[in-house]
Amino acid sequence: MPLREDPEGGGTEADGTKSAVYCSYCYQNGSFTFTGSRKEFQEFCRQKMIEKGMPRFTSWLFTRGMGRLERWKKR
Repeated sequence: MPLREDPEGGGTEADGTKSAVYCSYCYQNGSFTFTGSRKEFQEFCRQKMIEKGMPRFTSWLFTRGMGRLERWKKR
């Protein structure tokens, strides 16, 4: 999720400051909120986009690059 679209303006670090990297849905209090695999998270995000009315193909396009994100490089 682009941080500019995040209703909270980003996730939070352990000290309460805003994260400049991760959204509030993914990152709270200095840790990631989703503990599953990247593929599970991709599918979770795809389903949320579809629920909000996004076409299946578009939701796939938006999630296919997740493996390049810093969060998933560490796993």
